[in-house]
Amino acid sequence: MSRKYFGTDGIRGRANRLPMTAEVALRVGMAVGMSFQRGNHRHRVVLGKDTRLSGYMIENAMVAGFCAAGMDVFLLGPVPTPGVAMLVRSLRADIGVMISASHNPYYDNGIKLFGPDGYKLSDDLERRIEQLLDRDVDIALADAEALGRAKRIDGVHDRYIEFAKRTLPRSMSLSGLRIVVDCANGAGYKVAPAALWELGAEVIAINDEPNGLNINEDCGSTHPLGLAKKVHEVRADIGIALDGDGDRVTIVDETGAVVDGDQVMALIAESWQQNGRLTGGGLVATIMSNLGLERHMAGLGLSLQRTKVGDRYVVEHMRANGFNVGGEQSGHIVLSDFSTTGDGLVSALQVLACIKRADRPASEVCRRFEPVPQVLKNVRFSGGAPLEDETVKAAIEDARSRLGASGRLVIRPSGTEPLIRVMAEADDRPLVEEVVDGIVGVIASARTAA
Repeated sequence: MSRKYFGTDGIRGRANRLPMTAEVALRVGMAVGMSFQRGNHRHRVVLGKDTRLSGYMIENAMVAGFCAAGMDVFLLGPVPTPGVAMLVRSLRADIGVMISASHNPYYDNGIKLFGPDGYKLSDDLERRIEQLLDRDVDIALADAEALGRAKRIDGVHDRYIEFAKRTLPRSMSLSGLRIVVDCANGAGYKVAPAALWELGAEVIAINDEPNGLNINEDCGSTHPLGLAKKVHEVRADIGIALDGDGDRVTIVDETGAVVDGDQVMALIAESWQQNGRLTGGGLVATIMSNLGLERHMAGLGLSLQRTKVGDRYVVEHMRANGFNVGGEQSGHIVLSDFSTTGDGLVSALQVLACIKRADRPASEVCRRFEPVPQVLKNVRFSGGAPLEDETVKAAIEDARSRLGASGRLVIRPSGTEPLIRVMAEADDRPLVEEVVDGIVGVIASARTAA
């Protein structure tokens, strides 16, 4: 059954347009508040956000909804998504909410939900909430004497910084490393530079002055060029780029080369295997991860198990099968020994620990395998179902045949934007480019015709 509100990572859309309106946010607060009340104790929700201007509107609407449902709201202010997941458990809350559209531009916003265990909600729970959103929920709201209260929580940043620092051995120091950290003008703009500095590094922070409109603007994990330039300019040992809500990371080595999530996962898995820490016999990634990662893992005697796109699907597979390293090529790295969701800062700290132990440059430590040529292109669409077009289907089948057993083709609608993503990989790069361009052209033609 298709879903009206929820995508691959909560609810997301253009701010002040359906579904990201104040009215919908109010109803989400009421519906979620009613769904997570168990027992007679005072129920509580922790509510964080990133630095988007629209966060004020969504936050206030959700507070009203939760209070109307009889839940007390603990307001965290701007804090990374993994900080919300951590504080749900730390504060024994019944639900956690992060208001963010992650790496999207400022004019988008979203709502991510976490259960009392700190994990993102399952598809089944999201469907149950959706069923409530379009119904008359007023009859189930709290009585006047049972309405919730809202208050701001102090020391949120300090709690998260200490949590992140404790993921490293107590004896580990980052002294001697010069680090550029790109905060994406987002939720990690205070905590990331502070944590790195407290661990002994020399820190140069960039894009750490959010104004509500500049989050992810030509910066952060999806735009690492500026970070690479700064690393070269100040002769840094490494660059770290977070996204708007701090749950993903992109690394730039001392030469300015970009290190994606596949290389980070390979590095951490290999390091943990050597230390006897790795569980599950490998790692979990999505269908978008490079074929080179799969080959590299096999060469180490480890497996790579794939899920559909979305870090919560990675987490579900990890939990069900005993893995403690997983993530996405985009930089959502999930280390379940520490966190229940992707954490850009904690993942970066693991990379820095590997560099310190090896006492070698980041360019040597972080390059674990040679990627197979991979091309990803997006086609924007505004309506209809271009993937159902017979011409498109025929083009896709022809492309699969041309790539053969040694290549991969992945075509999927984005769960967060009106895009169709076309990805192919194989050892023959010209063939890969030709295949992707061909499919993109056919989809664009079908979209225009529709």
